Amino acid sequence: MFSKVLKTYTGRANGFYRNLSQKLPEFTKNVFDVSRGNYNYINDGHIDYFRRVLGTNRVITNPEDAEKYNVDWFSQVRESSNLVVKPKTTEEVSKILSFCNENKLAVCPQGGNTGVNGGSIPVFDEVIISTELMNEIISLDEDSGVLVCQAGCILETIDNKAATKDLIVPLDLGAKGSCQIGGNVSTNAGGLRLLRFGNLHGNILGLEVVKADGEILDCLGTLKKDNTGYHLKHLFIGSEGTLGFVTKVSIQCPSRPKYINVAFLGLQNFNKALKTLKLLRYRLGEILSAIEMIDYCSMDFIKNVVGQQSPIGDYPFYLLIETSGSNALHNEEKLNSFLEESLQKALVLNGTVANEPNKVQDIWSIRENIPNGFQKVASKMLYYDVSVPLAHYYTIVDDVADYAKDISERVFGFGHIGDGNLHLHIQLKNDLTKEVKSNFDSFILEKIVRYKGSISAEHGVGFTKAKLMDKIKPPSTLKVMKDLKKLMDPNGILNPYKIFI
Repeated sequence: MFSKVLKTYTGRANGFYRNLSQKLPEFTKNVFDVSRGNYNYINDGHIDYFRRVLGTNRVITNPEDAEKYNVDWFSQVRESSNLVVKPKTTEEVSKILSFCNENKLAVCPQGGNTGVNGGSIPVFDEVIISTELMNEIISLDEDSGVLVCQAGCILETIDNKAATKDLIVPLDLGAKGSCQIGGNVSTNAGGLRLLRFGNLHGNILGLEVVKADGEILDCLGTLKKDNTGYHLKHLFIGSEGTLGFVTKVSIQCPSRPKYINVAFLGLQNFNKALKTLKLLRYRLGEILSAIEMIDYCSMDFIKNVVGQQSPIGDYPFYLLIETSGSNALHNEEKLNSFLEESLQKALVLNGTVANEPNKVQDIWSIRENIPNGFQKVASKMLYYDVSVPLAHYYTIVDDVADYAKDISERVFGFGHIGDGNLHLHIQLKNDLTKEVKSNFDSFILEKIVRYKGSISAEHGVGFTKAKLMDKIKPPSTLKVMKDLKKLMDPNGILNPYKIFI
């Protein structure tokens, strides 16, 4: 029943690219209820200073050239900042932030701009500080497996560098061809293999950060164990550029697995998926790299919008499993044993497996290509990245499907079931309106609170979820967060309107 023959698909998603010829969203300030902070406006004197520091070619003031820095990949938010600066060094970032702090100019740090919550897009006229030219790989220690690089390095680039020493960057995202490691750190990106490697709090050994006043904070350690005082680096992992500007990163890179197997399985219902998950952990625990869940409506979405079909036919639910290790025979025997048991127990109805690199990539493309269809129907899409206890992992999808049945084309859920991260999406019949979004936000928030989940699993809070924070976090917790923000950034210039509004 399990075939190793797999059709060739459209290829692995190699990063996300915005098509600016499509319809642009309305300006954020006109759509959302948000007021501009008490910041100064940019004038010619400010622009002249940036040109003296960076040179004319690294200061963008032309609205057309600045457009791509003002729209997020999901086309949810858009602004019209006409000033983009492109530093190459930490010292240049320091000069820029010191000047902006003294002149009370708000800034918006921006990496690869692949985020989904508007965290890297200005809301008004902030100075956009792009890290795209801060792309130097500084060192790679083969013995310790520590890679040090600038924040603007593309994730795929540093992973390719690690591969030359049989190492792997412990983070894998569909957007790896365009996202930057500094942005990954700033949002505490999770990705496809968090199950195996854990989150960035455990893999980042050190950071270099520029504070709001321009002071350079050197926490760029390379030691796995350093228990001397406060672990300041953790303040900046997941803070979305609101506490400091990440300029360099040191990251622990484990050994690269020599042998990878993937299986794509069809299941009858979600209860069977949960039982299969339990069996997977019991039988394959030490070699499991990823466990992804895809529902029928997700597969129907990529079939009709992306043009990619299931290699095993239609089933209510699918699991995509990856195992990896250093012993091919051991891994295959364990995987085959699991598959036989899952069939005997009637947990799995059908499936296909692969271990050849091209076919492995083709199976992964099924999961990674789902977001590639979003742009084609962007005006009708609602996106939610949530964490939910497994008992309610799919309950919330059913709840939303019932709530949206009269106005939706489809409601679908997919994600990293191995760590409880669900990507919940609603494709509407008509274009999204402010009222509809507000209603869905309220409904889903109520469900998340009831199920004791989180409104953000791996994509941060950004701008689009900032107003939900006081509904999901206790007042005392929010107060400490805001006190810390005030301490680190008294003038509030760093990425305003994000996380808190």
